[in-house]
Amino acid sequence: MNFSVRKRRAPSIIIVSLVDILVILLIFFVVSTTFKKDQPEVQINLPESKTATKTPAELEHAIVSVDEVDTVKLDGNPVGIDELQHAVSDLPPVKKASLALQADKKASFGMIIKVMDALKLAGVRNLPAFTREEK
Repeated sequence: MNFSVRKRRAPSIIIVSLVDILVILLIFFVVSTTFKKDQPEVQINLPESKTATKTPAELEHAIVSVDEVDTVKLDGNPVGIDELQHAVSDLPPVKKASLALQADKKASFGMIIKVMDALKLAGVRNLPAFTREEK
């Protein structure tokens, strides 16, 4: 009696689905880290805050202020919007790195944007805005 002997196939691992999952994870991580790096940081602070306090670090900043009649001042000295870029460029690197914007809530939005553009052209990367204590 002859019995037919069937050859057994060697077990194979199907890795197509594994490769698909790994490619999808790779794409996800690449895209998410790219977006995180290029995402602009926008800090929106109210002009007045009930919890605002003056900290020692806040007092060491060079402050660009815009008042209600759109007068621009750098550390309390009036500066024209055209001269602001050169005045900020002449600041020491330590003060330039800690520059902050303080705008009155009645200041025009257009003037604030002009000030921010001048500061960006002067090389200021991070520009925090301060709030004042409520009266």
